[in-house]
Order: sequence, then C-alpha cells, then structure tokens
Amino acid sequence: MEPADQRFPKSDRILKRSDFRRVYDAGRKLHSRLFTAFVLDRDDGELRVGLTVTRKVGPSVDRNRCRRLLREAFRRHQAAANGASADIVLNAKSELIRATYADVEAEMVKLLARIRR
Repeated sequence: MEPADQRFPKSDRILKRSDFRRVYDAGRKLHSRLFTAFVLDRDDGELRVGLTVTRKVGPSVDRNRCRRLLREAFRRHQAAANGASADIVLNAKSELIRATYADVEAEMVKLLARIRR
C-alpha cells in the first residue's frame, strides 16, 4: 500500500499580494490565542491559506518555525473544514513562538470548525 499524498501544493496556498489584500479588506476576523485569522468565503469549493509572520514576532529562525507549525497544522487538518470554501490568512502572534505543535494543532482544529459553520 502506497502512503497517502502528503504534499502541500501551491493551489492550497494564497501567494499573491492582491489575494492577501482582498481577504484583509473583505474577510471576517477571528481571534485565537496563537494567531489572528482573516476568513473570506469563496464559491468555488477551494480552501486556501496564506501565512504572515511579521518581524514583531521575533528573529527569522522563530518566524520560520511559526510558519512551519501553522502550515503543517493546516495541511493535516484542512479536511476538518468539511468542504468549507474559503481563503484564510493567518497572522501569527508572538505567543506562537513558545507554543508546542499540539497547541497549534488544537487552535487550528478550533478555527477550522468555526469556519465550517
């Protein structure tokens, strides 16, 4: 039996500045202990994520770790959104530096459950 595809393709990510701006301007804001999420509903059935980790969070090694944690938690739990169609931009908070993967995972599951509604 071959392992399931575990890649995180570019089609699941928000990459263009104009897409980020659209989500910030028209989306709703959801707060979490570790990040702030901006969510803009879509009609095409896709769930995409964009990540922003500013220099306020910490040095580059910490910012990169935050991005990795958020990306992996989203990748593993995007199915929990049960067919929700949205663009999500996650802004990391400085508390994310000290968080474990389990903490990030729990917050991501809560976020995706809120989006599903």
